[in-house]
Amino acid sequence: MRRPVLTATAAAVVLLSAACTASAPDPSSPPTAESTAGQTAGLPGQDEIRHSPNMTVVANVPLQAPFDGPQAWGTDMAFEGDYAYVGNYEGFTVHDISDPAHPKAVSRVVCPGGQNDVSVAGDLLFVSVDDPRTDDTCAAGPGDPSDPKEWEGVRIFDVSDKTDPRYVASVRTECGSHTNTIVPGKTPDVLYLYVSSPGPIDDSPTCPPPHQNISIVEVPVRHPGDARVVATPALLEGTSDEVSAGCHDITAYPEKGLAAGACFGDGVLMDISDPVKPRVLQVVTDQENFSIWHSATFNDAGTKVVFSDELGGGLAATCNAQVSPEKGADAVYSLTPDRRLVRQGYYKIPRPQGPKENCVAHNGSLVPVPGRDVMVQAWYMGGVSVWDFTDAARPREIAYFERGPLAPELELGGSWSAYYYNGYIYSSDITKGLDVLRLDDPLTAPAGKVRMTGFNPQSQHPYGRG
Repeated sequence: MRRPVLTATAAAVVLLSAACTASAPDPSSPPTAESTAGQTAGLPGQDEIRHSPNMTVVANVPLQAPFDGPQAWGTDMAFEGDYAYVGNYEGFTVHDISDPAHPKAVSRVVCPGGQNDVSVAGDLLFVSVDDPRTDDTCAAGPGDPSDPKEWEGVRIFDVSDKTDPRYVASVRTECGSHTNTIVPGKTPDVLYLYVSSPGPIDDSPTCPPPHQNISIVEVPVRHPGDARVVATPALLEGTSDEVSAGCHDITAYPEKGLAAGACFGDGVLMDISDPVKPRVLQVVTDQENFSIWHSATFNDAGTKVVFSDELGGGLAATCNAQVSPEKGADAVYSLTPDRRLVRQGYYKIPRPQGPKENCVAHNGSLVPVPGRDVMVQAWYMGGVSVWDFTDAARPREIAYFERGPLAPELELGGSWSAYYYNGYIYSSDITKGLDVLRLDDPLTAPAGKVRMTGFNPQSQHPYGRG
């Protein structure tokens, strides 16, 4: 999701209106056997679980107190060793996943702030806060965007004791921190956070126009309390986005010296060989089909980039016959040897969702199958989709998991993030908690041999690297 420049309600109405006027797919073209991936005819009932034959539900850890309020929504995830860190609008949860069939919540830290997206490096957890708070503490309440004393940015926790994480520092960043991406420094003693945030907000002292930059935070690993903003490079000067600027999400691939930014109105390819001085190589746009450039994923070879479009801001029902298969979808780009992006095809889940199910492309990661390009991805109420984009022009779904519509009193739900980690798929469901899934398919079986010591989905490394 994004923090809109206008109110969330107004943005949702505008974007949903645009979605409903999109052209519908040709009804004379029936789905192929490959595209259906074993789906059952008809829409599932309320909270009914459905999945393809090659997907197994292993476990679920439901949201529990203190994360049981009406807007205690689960958000993004990161992994370190045998632990999964799951963000929530009210804080974050640390899960022990050493036995994936029996995951356990070992601590729940109350520290409100939207969205509380997380990344982790060793014993340090970085939590993004993208709404003004009265101060930087976990006791802070909602703030006033017009007050220059209000705080938003990145909170840093020491998670060496998983049962008792300790808040150690904060860094204020321009327009807050919607997401953060870890980029390694030249030595293990330093890492950088690329902080993405939307904006600007007129008359705001903390998020003024034009906000065409990101913030780069330098973190001395041994002294995280000294973390500070060291650069605010303007990456978006002259781009197509006239309504808002900033980036929603940046994915780094340090071994390739590259990063791809999903920057609301544009996709941005960057050279990050000097992590403090990212250099724009190319800006791509898709004004016909893309509404909100949301996230990016490289393939392992670094020869393709998948950008996703969050049409409707995550609030709208866009996975139906009224919205074309190129909208609210993924776009697959090839990356040429001279580092140019060329669009090849689109992917959208082939399973129609109900008129009240918020559904659009969201967070995902590679399934590490050597020699193929396979991705698992969250689609909110569209569930979890595993798809193959080895043929970039003809991507296809090979497995899925989903739940039926929510109870009528709930307005937002489904899988926020779905990632593959050491043999299993972990899905952070907004209202249902942590799902653990197993993929049993000959095509993806080699992925089970790839072991990682940790995983931040926005910080990619070659298969087998932590």
